[in-house]
Amino acid sequence: MKTFRIWTGAALVPGLLLVALSGCDKGPAQQAGENVDDAMDEAGDSLERAGDNIQDAGEDARD
Repeated sequence: MKTFRIWTGAALVPGLLLVALSGCDKGPAQQAGENVDDAMDEAGDSLERAGDNIQDAGEDARD
């Protein structure tokens, strides 16, 4: 069940990123969009690391 949540979150990151970037204009909105972009990248990296950890734990449990 946890793996499903991680992969669902990982699938949502690019979609949210596109939504966030589509509304950006020059100025403060662009900066806000870049901040959201950075946050989404970090969230995606965190989800990927969590997925790797879960996979490693599953492999260790089989051994």
